[in-house]
Amino acid sequence: MDATENGRGTIVVGFDGSACAEEALRYALDEAARRGLGVRVVVAHEPPDAWMADFGMPLLADDGSLRRAVQDSARARVEELRGGMDAADKAVPVEVLAVSGSPAHVLVQEAEDAALLVVGHRGRGGLRSRLLGSVGLAVVLRAPCPVTVVPPPRIAEETTPQDAWALAGPLAAGPLA
Repeated sequence: MDATENGRGTIVVGFDGSACAEEALRYALDEAARRGLGVRVVVAHEPPDAWMADFGMPLLADDGSLRRAVQDSARARVEELRGGMDAADKAVPVEVLAVSGSPAHVLVQEAEDAALLVVGHRGRGGLRSRLLGSVGLAVVLRAPCPVTVVPPPRIAEETTPQDAWALAGPLAAGPLA
């Protein structure tokens, strides 16, 4: 039975435009090409904050224009990245979707029917550490499908031979059963 027969014919990848998200997208496209699946690129965006009205700033009407702008921007960046990829990755069907909400919640929700959820190790968060980021941790703990956390691109000087084996590739994790 292949993945499409059981409703799990898509790889979902979280994308925020960061270098880590771009690495996650590359991994997702490679994996999708290998498995014969499609990719759903999900961009979570926060709606304008309601507290702005307290300071005299007008609230933006939710007419969908913010979501469309985020989605169009992400789609353009995804296509730009795919332009430099090999033919197999370019042949993978890709859907770009922008959803309003917190990234972890949106990704878990969008992965409901996925064969795999792929996220970057770090996105746009300000805290730089070797620990798994908050979105990565949340999706590993809550995702309804296997999760792959793709490490950030490495600078050779940062990796010593002693820890190179631990940083050699994506961290695969999934639901414990």
